[in-house]
Amino acid sequence: MPTIQFAQTDEEIAKCYDVMAELRPHLSREEFLAQVKRQIAESGYELIYLMDESEVKAVAGIRIAEWLARGMSLDLEDLVATESDRSKGYGGQLLDWLFDYGRQRGCAEIRLVSHVTRFRAHQFYLKKKMILDGHFFSMPLNTDG
Repeated sequence: MPTIQFAQTDEEIAKCYDVMAELRPHLSREEFLAQVKRQIAESGYELIYLMDESEVKAVAGIRIAEWLARGMSLDLEDLVATESDRSKGYGGQLLDWLFDYGRQRGCAEIRLVSHVTRFRAHQFYLKKKMILDGHFFSMPLNTDG
């Protein structure tokens, strides 16, 4: 039976890397560990993982945030299941757990940003009864031109 827990130790964080790298391939194993630890310490990031048969099958990165516009929310920054295990329900189980966790923490909503090209992810979120209710704008701030 799958279990869901918070990654808090270096070992727990490190064992999430292979799954998270499917979503965030730009991070090396060392960068991932250092960045997750920094985000936990400095900005309230939480890394949560689902294990089944002694293997990490899905990973989520979240923050609880309070916004003037909408109150408390669980901001879902990362959600990924292993490619070989997609459609086996691991991502859905983790997302359902996050819905409950957000409610327990007093959040009015769960929010996420998904790149416009991630059509399979959009279908998954819509099946979970999430709604598309805004646009996300960005602008690179590098000075390289």
